[in-house]
Amino acid sequence: MLFTGKSISARGRSALGGRGGTPLLVAGAALLAVGVIGQHGPDDEAAAVTGARAGEPYRPAPLAWGACHDLPPAPPGGPAPRSLECAELTVPLDYSKPRGKTMKVALIRLRATDRAHRIGSLVFNYGGPGGSGIDAFAGGSAAQFKKLGTSYDLVSFDPRGVGRSRPVHCAGDKRKDEWLAMDASPDNAREKAALLSRGRAFAKGCANRSGETLPHVGTVAAARDLDMIRVALGDRKLNYFGFSYGTWLGAEYAHRFPEKVGRTVLDGAVNTELNPLRFFREQAAGFQRALGHFGRWAAQQPQANAKAKGSAEDAVLTRVATLLHGLDTKPIPTDTGRELTQSLGEAGVLTGLYSKATWPALWQAIQQAESGDGTILLALSDALFQRSPEGHYTNYLDASGSIHCASTPQRYTERDVTKALPAFTKASPVFGPTLAWRQMGCTGWPVKGTPTHHIDAPDAPPIVVIGNTGDPATPYTWAPALAEQLGSGVLLTLNGEGHGSYTTGNPCIQKAVNTYLLHGKPPVNGTKCQ
Repeated sequence: MLFTGKSISARGRSALGGRGGTPLLVAGAALLAVGVIGQHGPDDEAAAVTGARAGEPYRPAPLAWGACHDLPPAPPGGPAPRSLECAELTVPLDYSKPRGKTMKVALIRLRATDRAHRIGSLVFNYGGPGGSGIDAFAGGSAAQFKKLGTSYDLVSFDPRGVGRSRPVHCAGDKRKDEWLAMDASPDNAREKAALLSRGRAFAKGCANRSGETLPHVGTVAAARDLDMIRVALGDRKLNYFGFSYGTWLGAEYAHRFPEKVGRTVLDGAVNTELNPLRFFREQAAGFQRALGHFGRWAAQQPQANAKAKGSAEDAVLTRVATLLHGLDTKPIPTDTGRELTQSLGEAGVLTGLYSKATWPALWQAIQQAESGDGTILLALSDALFQRSPEGHYTNYLDASGSIHCASTPQRYTERDVTKALPAFTKASPVFGPTLAWRQMGCTGWPVKGTPTHHIDAPDAPPIVVIGNTGDPATPYTWAPALAEQLGSGVLLTLNGEGHGSYTTGNPCIQKAVNTYLLHGKPPVNGTKCQ
């Protein structure tokens, strides 16, 4: 099983006492209403966007916006639930058969506060694949874009296969608990057999529960949904803000519909040219680098003195590696009644590296685990995998693995992984082995993935591509690579820490992005922010 990213859920942030919705791209074990009618695009517009590329023309019906239901609790400073509107958009399940079966894509909206100066809609994707854009939006992310919300209707959605949009289901809560606790970096034949058996069981569960949906949840179909959303919103061009995996989705949209690209920002960029082996090897190196940055910070904190030789930073890294190594053979208890295993501990460390704001929680979790209590580290892991304190999971794990496998044709073998292991371990002694074995996630998958293709959009208007030099999940080098691939990319760099840039609150980044989205003036290519 394998997945490539998500936003930490509102329930996960609440459990950790966190704030805001930080978009994430991670590697782990994978395993709405009545109301105002939205303005509908002209008939010839609908035909034009769905013709040659999507088979016969498909014309989306008008959106009926109304009250939202079953939203996560709004954080302090977030939009009041009554100000949020929800709707469902009907789209083809299979765009090659536009007159065949349909499905619904769930959307959420916060209307522009300055209606006299409204520009249009700004559509968000917070990353993943597999994260609910509706939960992220209502659970805190919308509050981070108040300035943009003066002139834009802020819109988010659950991509196909996710949350409220024909969700993929593969396994129940108890099975996910069992699978996530299992050793994801096998050291012997027994552990290897168990890991491979888990992958087969996950794939079989997805096929049995959601077999009809699996072929149609890839990035290409989601990009076509984006254009249907644009038309249904009544916008002639798509204004878009994508984070992490959302940058891949945005780049795919620009490649397929360059003439429909509006003001677009891609933050935490993905290099779409990489095959999965290189993608995850470079991501492993990114996490290892971020762990080093965390170690440098932690070395300045109380109780950082270590018995290991070398620098204080190295001593912290040794403590983390020693802790995780010990969990391989001796899990430790938590106050939940569940044990913290090596795989869950590693996931907890990964989660703590996504934002500098979570470093104190990670440092506390490490010290607590060293004393024999894995409670905080397990809470970090649960936030990553979107597990509630009551033991219920969202469909993030199911959707993430399914979308990944639908978006790539690669199916690696055990021999491929064994051959790649040394390079992964060199890239990251802590995270490399697990990320190497994750390459088996699509092996035996019941449907073929979309063939790989080059993504570019040289005829699109300027697309702002942002990279953070300290990003663990989307290494900085991916940002200039994506900007160059697009041919219309404008590179904006943050010399900082954490995954993504805009949501760090950096005033230089926010000013550059806001100026572009609100006034149409992109930053100078190569602009750097400190």
